[in-house]
Amino acid sequence: MTTDAEIQSALPALASGNAAVITGGASGIGLAAAKRLAAMGLKIVLADIGGARLDEAARAVATIAGASAVLAVATDVSKAVELDRLAEKAFGTFGEVSLLMNNAGVGNNPGKPWENRDAWKRLLDINFWGVVHGVEAFTPRMLATGRPGLIVNTGSKQGITTPPGNLAYNVSKSGVKTFTEGLAHALRNEPGAKVAAHLLIPGFTFTGLTEGATEKPAGAWTGEQVIDFMLASLVRGDFYILCPDNEATRPMDEKRMVWAIGDIIENRPALSRWHPDHKDAFAAFMES
Repeated sequence: MTTDAEIQSALPALASGNAAVITGGASGIGLAAAKRLAAMGLKIVLADIGGARLDEAARAVATIAGASAVLAVATDVSKAVELDRLAEKAFGTFGEVSLLMNNAGVGNNPGKPWENRDAWKRLLDINFWGVVHGVEAFTPRMLATGRPGLIVNTGSKQGITTPPGNLAYNVSKSGVKTFTEGLAHALRNEPGAKVAAHLLIPGFTFTGLTEGATEKPAGAWTGEQVIDFMLASLVRGDFYILCPDNEATRPMDEKRMVWAIGDIIENRPALSRWHPDHKDAFAAFMES
């Protein structure tokens, strides 16, 4: 595991005393990030839907960082005005923010493309527009400080290979991927900017979104493993933080992604990996 000293030497944005804002911070990957960063000496702003879970998370992080170094803000990321309010409170309390993790998300399945419009919109408002709202609220303020900063948006492998099962979730995470790529390019070309964007791509991870699981499945990573991998990837300067898990190795993920883009290049049917006419060809490709 990359040591805290190595991380903070390579990444000035994560220096002790700096502040990090984490949406979806009351559980899963977000809470794991909050605890690890608190242990590194950062001040933590936890944003999540208000209630007992957020309060409990704030108390847990405060045992690491101290109560004065933790701010919990009830936030609905689907509403731009609430992200603006979050930014005002974060900068007002801690002066500056050097890390923004747009991590809030939901995984409920609203169904087929022609069903449940309101549920589709709600999922997209949180998973995609929540990221956009966070970037809009924090990026100008982070750039204005002139200091190093990081923006990490949580995507998903499902936004890249788009497997059947939850189309709305796939659409939202595909949007996060494309948006974050464009954000990174824009920041790279912004005069004087010292803020960089990165895309966190978790694998199978046991979080609050893990459907039907009350304990960690053997194939899943923990949120803590994802954050350890994220920090090591940031030290390397990776934009795409492609996490493996206990079932899928990086070579497996790479081949699945190559096959997915090959659908366009080879003019195969959409999602040919799951098409009966291409099942055997895909299996042979994975074993080759």
